[in-house]
Amino acid sequence: MPNAAWHNTRRFSSKCGQLQRYIWGLQMSFFISDAMAEAAPAAQGGDPLTALLFPIGLIVLFYFFLIRPQSKRAKEHKAMTEGLQKGDEVVTQGGILGKVTGVGENFITLEIAKDITINVQRHSVGALMPKGTIKDLKAD
Repeated sequence: MPNAAWHNTRRFSSKCGQLQRYIWGLQMSFFISDAMAEAAPAAQGGDPLTALLFPIGLIVLFYFFLIRPQSKRAKEHKAMTEGLQKGDEVVTQGGILGKVTGVGENFITLEIAKDITINVQRHSVGALMPKGTIKDLKAD
């Protein structure tokens, strides 16, 4: 009987080895397609200028659709904030409407209600409003 048990154990370990090799083969087939392994090599050659045409085109598109309009907007905003003067009516980027009562190098003073003033940074001004905007709002 002991001899039979040893014989069964040996058969079991042999079967496990075969199963492990089978599973390993399936895993490798999953990662490396048999069709790819047998495919013919890709054609070599071609003009390198043609290969660079697409990336260069993308860079040109990015420049005209993203970079150029953004830099133009930034220049306009800088010119607007540098041209601020006392008496202008502005809206900050936070949505506060006020009248400029003082202009400094980096800060401006806004009067947002009668005898209520706040100091804000120049670059936080979002838009210059037409004269009389505050009076029109008070009338409503």
